[in-house]
Formats: sequence, structure tokens, C-alpha cells
Amino acid sequence: MGENKWMGKRWEDMDTDVLVKIFKELNLVELSPVSQVCRLWRLACSDPLIWGTLDFGLLKSNFIQTRASPYIWVDDRSDKRLARILRVAMAISCGNVNCMIFHYNLYMKDEHLHFISERSPHLKRLVMPAWNRITRVGICQAIQRWQELESLTMPTIGHPPYIMEEIGRSCKNFTELKVMGSFDHQFAYAILQFLPKLKVLSLRCSKVTMDALQYLLHSMEYLEVLNISHSLLLVIASNGRKQVVHELDGQILERASRLREFHYCQSRTCLACQRMVVDEGIMRWYRYEDWFWRRDEVRSLDLKDYGKLFDAGCERLTSVD
Repeated sequence: MGENKWMGKRWEDMDTDVLVKIFKELNLVELSPVSQVCRLWRLACSDPLIWGTLDFGLLKSNFIQTRASPYIWVDDRSDKRLARILRVAMAISCGNVNCMIFHYNLYMKDEHLHFISERSPHLKRLVMPAWNRITRVGICQAIQRWQELESLTMPTIGHPPYIMEEIGRSCKNFTELKVMGSFDHQFAYAILQFLPKLKVLSLRCSKVTMDALQYLLHSMEYLEVLNISHSLLLVIASNGRKQVVHELDGQILERASRLREFHYCQSRTCLACQRMVVDEGIMRWYRYEDWFWRRDEVRSLDLKDYGKLFDAGCERLTSVD
């Protein structure tokens, strides 16, 4: 009886598409040594199918809130951890990241943002971390490099016009914005002035003034999708007094009906709406489920489950003791 010979391919001779399917099941920590095996494996590890979305939604800073600007102190070990993780991710991805997601409690600095913007030039979607330690110059320089940016999710910022202006100047394909925080007439005016062709806007779980909402519906000619679900709607009187609006009037509903999608929820029985009332219009996301901040009624803005590249196992392996 003749000797049986195994006719399968050796690992180093595997087709790239097969390797990519296998490597897609690995996280960042596991990919790092794999990418150093040989040239073929490194090529497979940097494939766009693996790096289309880089989800750092589980990565948070160790911080303490302070009274002085920037109102936050971050453990130096957290900064070093972030820099180390970004170095590995950017080195393996080879510029193939299209979508990058950061946690709202990740306190990045200009140097981190500069590093990733230089190495992810084809970024189309960004879910921003906290702004506290990012300067105006830092975010504007990053936006200038992300000329293909189409979608931005941003936490609360005190003076948003300069960001809208830079996006309008640098990102010609920008169509989608999500704001997590406060939205007033100044913000609405900045969008109309610098992003007049915006198509999708989500103000989910935000504090929204009624004059800003009316301004949007009356002036944004190209707007197709608007989400104000679970938002705290306010009328501000001339004396500064604020009154909560519990129902939209017919005029606003008529204008909203012209949109392709209009998402609205102000139900007293809705858990998210109840949380907004308790939190007085500024959602304390840290109080609630880990997935809650990632949800959105607008399908293209919903972040769904956490990504594989930086999963719970990867978070534990890179954690600061």
C-alpha cells in the first residue's frame, strides 16, 4: 500500500483572500505578531476588509475631573497606552482605515490626533473622543487631512462654528453629522452657513432649542433625515427662562413631513426620554449600559456591536495596571 501524502498548501503558500478571512477573526494584539511572520502575511493583515472599521469603543482613559481648564486630568499611563495602541494599529493598517470609532471618555491630545490623521488619509467616518485636550488648531489640521470625510459624530463643544467651517472647506463629500450634547441657534446657523448640503443630522439625546429646530426645518434645503428622538426640547424666553416642550406643534410636524425620515420620541414611558429628563438635558452616558451611547434610530449612524479589532480580550491585555 503506497504512502499517503498530504496535498494541502503550506501556510506561507496560502492565497491572500483565505488568509484575510482567517485574520479577520483576530484582534489587534493577536494580529501584531502575525503581521511580522512574512511579507505575504503582513499584506493580508493590512487588507481593507480587516481595517474598514477600527472600533476603539472599549478604550477609555483613566481620568479625574478638575475645576481648571481643560477640566480633566488624565493618568500619564493612559496616554502612553493610547499612543502604543495607535502605533500598532496604524502600522498594520497601512492607511486602509475608513471608519474610526472612539469612546466619549477617551481623552485624546493633539499629538494622538495628529498621528492618526497622518496615517489614515482615506477616513470617511469619525466618531470623536472627548474634546477637552484637543485644541482648535489640532482638530482643524486633522480635518484638513481628512478630505474624504463624509460623516462625523461629535460630543458637546462650546463653540462649534470653526469646526463646521473647516469641514465645509476641506471635506467636499461631507453629508452626515451627529451631535451628542447641546444644539442651539448658533450651531444651527453654523451648519446652514458652512454645510448647507448636509443630508443627515442626528440630535438624538441632546438638548435642543426650538428656535434651532425651526431654523433647520425652514432653511436646510438638502436635509433628508433628521433625528431628535429622546431630545430635551426647550423654548428660551427673552428673560432667559427655559420651558420644556413636550409636544411638537402642527407647523413643525408639517415641515418635518417633507423629510425622507423624521425620528421623534417624547414619550413619558420611554426609558431614554426619562433619562434625558433626569439628566436635565445633558445625558450622563456613564450611568447607563455600555451599548446605550452607540445606538441611533438613523441606520447609517447606529454603531451596532463593538468591533473585533479591539474587543474585550484586547482591552484587558492592553489595560493599565
